[in-house]
Amino acid sequence: MEENKSLHQQLLEAGVHFGHLKKKWNPKMLPYIFTEKNGIHIIDLNKTIEGLDEAAAALKSIAKSGKKIMFVATKKQAKEIVAEAAAKVNMPFVTERWLGGMLTNFQTIRKSVKKMQSIEKMLGDGTLDSVTKKERLTLSRSKEKMEKVLGGISNMGRTPAALFMVDISHEHIALAEAKRLGITTFAMVDTNSDPTKVDFAVPSNDDATKSIAIITNYLTAAIMEGLQERSEIKEEDANEENVERMRGLDITDEDEATKNKDKGEQRAPGGRGGRGRSGAGGGQGRSRMGAGGNTRR
Repeated sequence: MEENKSLHQQLLEAGVHFGHLKKKWNPKMLPYIFTEKNGIHIIDLNKTIEGLDEAAAALKSIAKSGKKIMFVATKKQAKEIVAEAAAKVNMPFVTERWLGGMLTNFQTIRKSVKKMQSIEKMLGDGTLDSVTKKERLTLSRSKEKMEKVLGGISNMGRTPAALFMVDISHEHIALAEAKRLGITTFAMVDTNSDPTKVDFAVPSNDDATKSIAIITNYLTAAIMEGLQERSEIKEEDANEENVERMRGLDITDEDEATKNKDKGEQRAPGGRGGRGRSGAGGGQGRSRMGAGGNTRR
């Protein structure tokens, strides 16, 4: 309860509860609206905390499974915040412009990313030293332009498992592509948006910088926890494999020792038998010699 009170106070101070004007509201946001004040809807922060907890648990689970979560926020006040948060957890992000087909036509987008990386490599290793200055400048500008739009997804080899968006009305194209592909969606939803369009809606002010920061950082912390747990599980598995490997080596050594021991025991009786037979033969020979001597005498 103390944590909830503390979080409630932080959300209040960040202005997360401020919605849009009443005339701009979406009726489907009614369950998340606490009251109206001076013609502005006030969001129920208890509902915000509930949405945050559900979204955080789901994101943590996705991160723990090793899947990618894409951050999308092309609004001016959200760009830097979201880009920094995504970089902390090494997740792909789009903060400049959403290219149509970035998810539904991902293979084509990957070709553009590879082209950008190829130009970057050529500029770095001196391959383009032989071309004219104008051609090199043209390629540099082309790379910068692509990097601005595609830089955040350069390490994404396949479509993500989930999308986190700030303002679904602004990111309607990204939302439509995610829904078409069955990708799980998370979003900050203000009073002018439809919360039923996303799988995990966090009712909150999606225009204020402080509000965007507190919600994004809270969810990023949950993703980080999931990644840490995944790392710990991997370490435990690696340790168990090493222990099993060592046990296997010990068992092999014991088997070898047992086999060698058995071989030694099998050889030993034959050796003793040979000596016994030799002794017996020697005894018999002496007996016969003795007998022969007596006969000759």
